[in-house]
Amino acid sequence: LVASLVAPFRCRGTYDLIFVYEPSPITVGIPALVLKWLWKTPIMFWVLDLWPESVSATGAVRSRFLLNAIGRLVRAIYRGCDRILVQSRAFEPHVTGMDVPAEKIRYFPNWAEELFDLDARGASAVARPDALPPGFRVMFAGNIGAAQDFPGILAAAERLKSDGGIHWIILGDGRMREWVEREVHRRGLAATVHLPGSYPLESMPGYFREADAMLVTLKRDPIFALTIPGKLQSYLACGRPVLGMLDGEGARVIEESGAGLACGAEQPEALARLVLALHGMDKSGREAMGRRGRDYYEANFAREHLLQRLESWMDELNRRP
Repeated sequence: LVASLVAPFRCRGTYDLIFVYEPSPITVGIPALVLKWLWKTPIMFWVLDLWPESVSATGAVRSRFLLNAIGRLVRAIYRGCDRILVQSRAFEPHVTGMDVPAEKIRYFPNWAEELFDLDARGASAVARPDALPPGFRVMFAGNIGAAQDFPGILAAAERLKSDGGIHWIILGDGRMREWVEREVHRRGLAATVHLPGSYPLESMPGYFREADAMLVTLKRDPIFALTIPGKLQSYLACGRPVLGMLDGEGARVIEESGAGLACGAEQPEALARLVLALHGMDKSGREAMGRRGRDYYEANFAREHLLQRLESWMDELNRRP
């Protein structure tokens, strides 16, 4: 509401286009609609999170009345935009289901920051992290929240805790961090599950370099199956093998790229088997996985290629009569 009131005064003048970045919440589209109404400027809206499905899946909103109201808001925002960009091809049916013509939709995935290109930066350019336990390191980086299925991660770690050579490194923070810490101690996992904390983005490449496998997980829910987790692009870019416990698009990318091993969501027994399989693989095999992931990243998610595509779409929209 505040942005909608302030924007007309702060954003005076002539603009070619309004670009809206929507990781969440969907309400970021409202000020854009106000500006379009005032200045007749086209809107390009990049959807990275589906509403109301995402708030329903995480339990943030349970009221059917509120979910229906959010759905009507989403429909109005989408229909008021001139182009809808979707981070996953699986998002397209959802957007067309909101009465958006298919010709308005473009597939535009995430990319990783250039600092995750470990090969280009070289070992000397990447700061070494704080001391990590020796052994086979399975590393998770990102939000420690409900969507990431930490009960499943800890269940897999519990199955492997007798193998003291396998360590789970959890980097990040989130609303479930305290729960994870309590569970680690309750389950007797302190020797193999480690939570070093949250670090600046610039520190992440140093940690990734020390990992034997990067872990991506999501709970079982139809909305999460449609999503390519943002961390997956960073994992592929850094050239490390990827372990996945998730459904749908994320699992497809891991399998299609040949970058690692994946099982279905909420299958800790299967995840434990994948960890053992990767642990038992020789180093050259894991390095080959990492290279395949890096090649797939360059072909599908490279930043320069995506930005060139985006610029051409913006030019196309700006040339409309």
